[in-house]
Amino acid sequence: RLTRATGRPVMVAWTRAEEFFYDRFRPAAVIKIRSGIDEAGEICLWDYHVYFTNARGSEMIYDAPHNAIKISGGGWRGVPGGHPLFTGAWRAPGNNTTTFARESHIDVVAHAAGIDPLDFRLNNLANQEMFDTLELAANTFQYAKEKEPGHGYGIALGQDAGTLVAMIAEVFVDKETGVVQPLRVVCAQDMGQVVNPHGATLQTEGGITMGIGYALSEEIEYNGGKMKTANFNRYEITRFSTTPKIECVFIDKMDAKPQGGGEPAIICVGAAIANAVFDACGARVNRMPITPERILAAAT
Repeated sequence: RLTRATGRPVMVAWTRAEEFFYDRFRPAAVIKIRSGIDEAGEICLWDYHVYFTNARGSEMIYDAPHNAIKISGGGWRGVPGGHPLFTGAWRAPGNNTTTFARESHIDVVAHAAGIDPLDFRLNNLANQEMFDTLELAANTFQYAKEKEPGHGYGIALGQDAGTLVAMIAEVFVDKETGVVQPLRVVCAQDMGQVVNPHGATLQTEGGITMGIGYALSEEIEYNGGKMKTANFNRYEITRFSTTPKIECVFIDKMDAKPQGGGEPAIICVGAAIANAVFDACGARVNRMPITPERILAAAT
């Protein structure tokens, strides 16, 4: 409008604080899950309720004969009056949250049943393609090898844009400070025909690197409509020092239809990291980001 009124180009420059305030954020969400297993360690009940984000990624990927999935609150744009700040799209909108909740809960159930999280998932998967993808990830990761003290392994499965994802992460947790150092991430994907393997690898690595930020450090703080996070000194994205070794592998399906490659990998990062943190130090953090303060609080 200013350009039309003046007949001249106009440049609008926001301060960093204004950029943080006027941006759109992922919708804050709450997910509640109840589940049950039988004596054989098979899931027989799944009650999954999502509040204030969308249904993307909420599908039950395990075999559960009695399951209910309820979505309350609309899509990633949020519900009018549901959030005090603008909400909008973020890589794989909503799926990061729904996958985090499901895969964290699956890990809780596996440990409660005294079953290895890998075996528990394999035993409860009815989808052969997801089974094969998880096996590829586990074999590539060499999951069975002995862990060093303070190290933990975490698994997460998910699906997005037609692609199946199986991710295994290794982290080291300093039990005195709660600081997490991601060491290694293996991401296996069934994305149909991989038209450009190099491009698929770059997209996967980018999604994982971005995902480590939301998993460990990226958080917007506000009080009502007042933004407390106004610069990158309080909003830390992934640095080279916290980027782990990343290995990407793909199911070979040259005769299959190509599926999505830009968004799927990011959905599993939060849960894989959270489950690895629990394996390393026994702290179960049910909220992202998984900060040192939350780890120390959960460990006490």
